[in-house]
Amino acid sequence: QVQLVESGGGLVQPGGSLRLSCAASMTSFTMYRMGWYRQAPGQQREFVATIASGGSTNYLDSVKGRFTISRDNAKSTVYLQMNSMTPEDTAVYYCHALHNVRPSLTYWGQGTQVTVSS
Repeated sequence: QVQLVESGGGLVQPGGSLRLSCAASMTSFTMYRMGWYRQAPGQQREFVATIASGGSTNYLDSVKGRFTISRDNAKSTVYLQMNSMTPEDTAVYYCHALHNVRPSLTYWGQGTQVTVSS
């Protein structure tokens, strides 16, 4: 059973920073595109950022220049560095894994709460 375990969420003031981590249990971590999604209260879950096996990245327009996704294949871990945070970044953040050639192999973490407030 594949598990994605997020950590690093919490309360931060506007303009502050947080780094989320997602530790994955699958043995073929490099075969997965990893991503972060978020869901604010009363809203649908939205894409935040993804990183391919080779390291190419994509970002939601509103986080470009503020958030950075990265991965450490040796540790089977993906990170999301969040800087210059605003209250609009408040949400539950979810880690996601999608197999490169077998799209039926897709997994979600349990989510970690991020709250930006003074």
